Amino acid sequence: MKNKFLSYENGMVTLMALVFGCLFFDRLALNFLMPYIAKDLLLSDTQIGLLAGSLSLAWAFSSYFTVAWAEVKNRKKLVFLVAVITFSLCSVGSGVAVSFATLFFARFIMGFSEGAVIPLAQNFVERESSPNRLGLNAGILQGVGSALFGSILAPIILVSIAENMGWRNAFYVTGIPGIILALIAWRYIKKSTAESIEIKINSTISFTELFQYNNIKWGIPLACCAFGWWFATLPFLSKYFIEVQGMTPDEMGKTMGLLGLSGLIGSIIVSGLSDKYGRKPIMFIFMSLGISYPFVIYFLHGTILSLPLLFISYFAMGCIAMVAAVIPSEAVPVHLKAKAMGLVMGIGEIVGGVFIPAISGVLSDKIHSSSFLWVSAVMAILSLFFIYKLQESNKTINKKEAFPQVEPVL
Repeated sequence: MKNKFLSYENGMVTLMALVFGCLFFDRLALNFLMPYIAKDLLLSDTQIGLLAGSLSLAWAFSSYFTVAWAEVKNRKKLVFLVAVITFSLCSVGSGVAVSFATLFFARFIMGFSEGAVIPLAQNFVERESSPNRLGLNAGILQGVGSALFGSILAPIILVSIAENMGWRNAFYVTGIPGIILALIAWRYIKKSTAESIEIKINSTISFTELFQYNNIKWGIPLACCAFGWWFATLPFLSKYFIEVQGMTPDEMGKTMGLLGLSGLIGSIIVSGLSDKYGRKPIMFIFMSLGISYPFVIYFLHGTILSLPLLFISYFAMGCIAMVAAVIPSEAVPVHLKAKAMGLVMGIGEIVGGVFIPAISGVLSDKIHSSSFLWVSAVMAILSLFFIYKLQESNKTINKKEAFPQVEPVL
């Protein structure tokens, strides 16, 4: 009898989650090490925001154009492997930076190599997912990757290394696992998983055809807001905890780790519930919860309610996988799925990951050190409007429910 636990679907989810984890371990390292880096390189909040933006900008262009090219040319597995190896080899670049300019350049190159990995990983998982597990699989991929590795393990491991060996050495630990996983992926990913299907002869990397679908048209601004809710605080939070709220580095690391645990649990809860009850209502509930996240940080610091409410409010992190992968993949035909995910992630990264951190940094420098928190709150509030504009895309729920199925907007 075939062991369902050891199925190819579960193996693909596990492998992609580990690759995702290595990627986010590196991407989020800058945020957790920022108190050390900012002190050493004399960085302002504006420069911190620009550093986050440089990686996101490169990531955004690569997310769409690299993935679209790979889909059109039927080279998704090759592009995925090259991207994983490249970001692994480049991981030492941030550690050798000697100024804002060199660190900016290192993060930009890193972002470009990483940009294609996530939409392709999500596409591979989507191709092998059972119909009733698409949301859950995407949530596991997101949760294990960005939450477990990037937000739970990264602050604990990296802060410990920085305290004992210096922040530069902390950047050097991220390369080897990615190379090992790339070799495993080379042997494990089947041709049927990665090959493009239903490619038309005149297919191009143009994205205009995607805008005829309602959930792409409204999913893009939703991604901008959801990403903005996250990235508005991410580059500044560890520094804010230490310099403004007076935490020790150890306390900061543990608090960031708690947020990571919340993100992990939230990713599984949100995605799992959306498989059963629909994408729209579940995202609306949890993004509403996310509005309270910056308020808890600012108003409840040092109180008995601070950590429990911070933990609960950060469950909104589970909406990121829904916005970036599930909604666009369910919105379009099979031959457009990778391009759709790349486009939504790309534009979401440009607005939410480039402009929003830059604005947050400037406001925090010019107005108040907590300004980035209120930018996050505004992004969460705006996201509710765009969730309302979506059409329910979960085809496994009762067709008689209030939300119509996704149809192209002609």
